[in-house]
Amino acid sequence: MTTLVGKQAPSFKADAVINGGEFIKNFSLEQYIGKKYVVFFFYPKDFTFVCPTELFAFQEKLAEFEKRNTVVVACSTDTEQSHWGWLQMPKKMGGIQGITYPIVADTSKTIAANYGVLTGDYFTDENGSLCTTGSMIAYRGLFIIDKKGAVRHLLVNDLPLGRNVDEAVRMVDAIQFSEENGEVCPANWTKGKEAMKGTHEGVASYLAKH
Repeated sequence: MTTLVGKQAPSFKADAVINGGEFIKNFSLEQYIGKKYVVFFFYPKDFTFVCPTELFAFQEKLAEFEKRNTVVVACSTDTEQSHWGWLQMPKKMGGIQGITYPIVADTSKTIAANYGVLTGDYFTDENGSLCTTGSMIAYRGLFIIDKKGAVRHLLVNDLPLGRNVDEAVRMVDAIQFSEENGEVCPANWTKGKEAMKGTHEGVASYLAKH
């Protein structure tokens, strides 16, 4: 299995819901190339239990991402109509009303498959019929994409395991710091801490101080 890190993020055009209830055709991450960093994350299904906690957690940090010239985009294998219905449902009833970033509808399952986070697969049986294995939904995949459209970080959690949104913010900080300063970020680095030069001397100097 190969990784997407260091490669161009797979392109797609798909239906999506934006601004909490507006349908849009041919939504694509390519609109952000040269302009924005992107946190693109998959979640398994609408109208479930762990998923809204993650969606709201990203919404709560949206201003922090915006300060970092970063957009947040979600995706699941549900339809755009399903996304819209969930977006109209109040939070106290299990809905995600108040989410404003785009939610992509990967109804063909191809986006999740191309990003390597689809739980099942397609195959043709001996009768020539198209069949599937698994539940054909997305694992909790997260991809940070730079302004050149390249994947710089990815994380994939199994279905029951929610993600840490603060870690996504930290990784955006690390990517941008490295780009701007030409330095590398050691373990547990956070914005404002000392980084180090990517040389043997730089590593030795950093370790001697810590």
